[in-house]
Amino acid sequence: MSLTPGLQKLELNQGSIEVKVLQPKVPSDIAIVLLHEGLGSISMWRFFPEQLSAMTGYQIVVYSRYGYGNSSSCKTPRPLDYMEQEALDPLPQLIEHIDARRLILLGHSDGASIASVYAGSNYDPRLNAIILIAPHFFTEQKAIAAIKQATAAYKNGNLRQGLERHHGANVDTAFFGWNDAWLHPDFRHWDITQYLASITVPTLVIQGSEDEYGTEAQIEIAKAQIPAAVETHLMTGLKHSPHFDKPDVVTEIIANFCKRTLCKNE
Repeated sequence: MSLTPGLQKLELNQGSIEVKVLQPKVPSDIAIVLLHEGLGSISMWRFFPEQLSAMTGYQIVVYSRYGYGNSSSCKTPRPLDYMEQEALDPLPQLIEHIDARRLILLGHSDGASIASVYAGSNYDPRLNAIILIAPHFFTEQKAIAAIKQATAAYKNGNLRQGLERHHGANVDTAFFGWNDAWLHPDFRHWDITQYLASITVPTLVIQGSEDEYGTEAQIEIAKAQIPAAVETHLMTGLKHSPHFDKPDVVTEIIANFCKRTLCKNE
């Protein structure tokens, strides 16, 4: 079954996921698949999918992973390799339902890590490029410190109330599935850099210089280990979500990268 424009539920092997497809006025056979952050969902992308569709003219496919938004729940605690598992099972199932000749994966934070694993472990002839916003390739102490602060904000502040608007009954699964995995002592050793050497598609990496969850080391390892062409943008003064802080600048960077990349593959 191919996905259709609009919001819909898609049945996969482990349950249903909510998916939203934006098709531009002039139909496109190029699709950008958006992979959300560790606390994200369809609704938490806010205005970005529409702006990206308008800027690129491509189809946009955005979905909530199991345990997020209005998708089926999942078991917790999550395994420490939950990002790798997402890239190797649910994501390929979703991609089978996308009716597009060429695909680009765009991931933010955890979503960027998932996109990297998919690109480095699957030969997908339709995959033309990956776009990574604030990716994690290995655990940094900076991220652990920020996630500890999120724990306090969730338990004692307003974070839970804010997330509940996006996740509903999944709110605790979404938060603790992410939080407990990252704060597990063994997650200090989490590392997906082994996948980078197998990424053969052009890669765009965007990161804020003041990212609370990572340092420039994430960009440097991408440049050092990905054999395909890597374009990087370290955006001065921006934090973990540069696509929200400077949306016009970021969407223009993405659109220009896509245009150059896809023209080369014509």
